[in-house]
Amino acid sequence: MLITLPKIYPLTDAHLSGLSHAEQVKRLLAGGASLIQIREKDLPSKAFYADAVEAVQLAQAGGARVIMNDRVDIALALRADGVHLGQSDLPVEAARRLLGDRAVIGYSTHNLDQVRAALRLPIDYLAFGPIFPTGSKQNPDPVAGLKALSAAQSLAAPLPVVAIGGIRATNLREVLTAGANAVALISAIIADPAAITERFRELKALAD
Repeated sequence: MLITLPKIYPLTDAHLSGLSHAEQVKRLLAGGASLIQIREKDLPSKAFYADAVEAVQLAQAGGARVIMNDRVDIALALRADGVHLGQSDLPVEAARRLLGDRAVIGYSTHNLDQVRAALRLPIDYLAFGPIFPTGSKQNPDPVAGLKALSAAQSLAAPLPVVAIGGIRATNLREVLTAGANAVALISAIIADPAAITERFRELKALAD
């Protein structure tokens, strides 16, 4: 199915923000977020699940769709709205069988060959990047750049393309101008936990 994504797509990160995922969701909702990805790379499954329960409940009660990064099992258990998968995660076809046709499935790509391959998969959007150098991911893929982003959008259309990697207020408009349907942001929003709500509002206003 074709979905419409908000231009600003925030991701939580407990390690970076120092806050629980539930608290980050609460602050993002206060800023007007309508789609939130829960991203956890460090916690054991049991501890993450306990936090994710509240985060998903808060998001859905606040009218926002919530996407689980990587964890199809937790997305299924909590009836999240979908899952975002990387190149080395559970195959998309298996995730679709588990989650059903109504789940939102996003998929990470890092070069144009991966974009072409992704177009054969049962996904609802693809992410492309990193567009710029990023510190939010360990061992990031090579920087793709704005020219490759434009090419990815041309290849993928009408499938939405989410740009990710090193995007902040100073380069947000040029990323959208290059063709991104949405921009995924981590540190630009949550690096200062006291300012999450304000940062989201500022970036949303800049993107609109």
